[in-house]
Amino acid sequence: MTTATASTSSPRVQPTVGGLHHVTAITADAQRNIDFYTGALGLRLVKVTVNYDDPSSYHLYYGDGLGRPGTVMTFFAWPHGRPGRTGVGQVSETALGIPVGGRNYWQQRLAGAGATEIEQSSRFDSPILTFRDPDGLALSLVETPDLADLHRWHHSEVPAEWAIRGFHSVALLENDNADPAAILVDRFGYHQAAIDGARVRYVLGQTGVARTVDVVVTDAQTLPATGAGQVHHVAFRTPDDEQQQHWLELLLKEGRRVSPVMNRDYFHSIYFREPGGVLFEIATEGPGFTLNEPAEALGTHLMLPQGLESQRSAIEASVPAIRFPGPMGP
Repeated sequence: MTTATASTSSPRVQPTVGGLHHVTAITADAQRNIDFYTGALGLRLVKVTVNYDDPSSYHLYYGDGLGRPGTVMTFFAWPHGRPGRTGVGQVSETALGIPVGGRNYWQQRLAGAGATEIEQSSRFDSPILTFRDPDGLALSLVETPDLADLHRWHHSEVPAEWAIRGFHSVALLENDNADPAAILVDRFGYHQAAIDGARVRYVLGQTGVARTVDVVVTDAQTLPATGAGQVHHVAFRTPDDEQQQHWLELLLKEGRRVSPVMNRDYFHSIYFREPGGVLFEIATEGPGFTLNEPAEALGTHLMLPQGLESQRSAIEASVPAIRFPGPMGP
């Protein structure tokens, strides 16, 4: 793992975020996870690597044809990991965008495909389908107008007219709406767009995928328990290393506990907790997943960072065997 330290001088410019980059959750069964996200949900497996902080476990990435920022769902695979518990200071639901009119198709598709608690409802006047994946992770599909065709995998088994097109939003479970707003509004540039009961919606800009964050306010004091079926962290995207360095300097200047820059090969990352407790990451938009695999071969081999390549034999012996898909274009 490569890290970098930062100067604590004042940022030269106000850095920006462009919305969500990825969401990372935990699964107890890598193959079951692959089957559900590529089969039932029709996403592309864009990278199979290991958790750089725990090379004995897989890190799986799914998204559109190239794994563009704003489409990527990732999982740490902890074999036989115990179920987690959703609590305050955690992402409580991850929402994916689907074309308008697609909810009924998805309800029929997910029935019997490993999803549970499948239910239609509406939120902020948009039809949604809520469900849980085989690990119990809370997900929803939100009918969203004007979704770009760019953000789907063109070789998905899901018909093009209903295919998932990146993230719609994440929901943060909090005791106080002001806590996350201190980052979302005051730093990231989101604006409060609507309120629906205990749910407050924040939006960045006017168009595009992955630009919405909901804050669900609760009086409960339940603490999260890390485990399968829970989100580990949510990442926001920033354009490049220079802007990420500005973010690091700004956050340190404000007295926040923030990690040094971590080299994740396909992007560079810094981590900190927003005032309500949710683990936030700020990740660069590049270099991207074709850094060490051509586009047609994404997700077809176990890829290791250079620093772990000498340990390949031991790592391959320690992780469960999985079925890799064959090469296919984006």
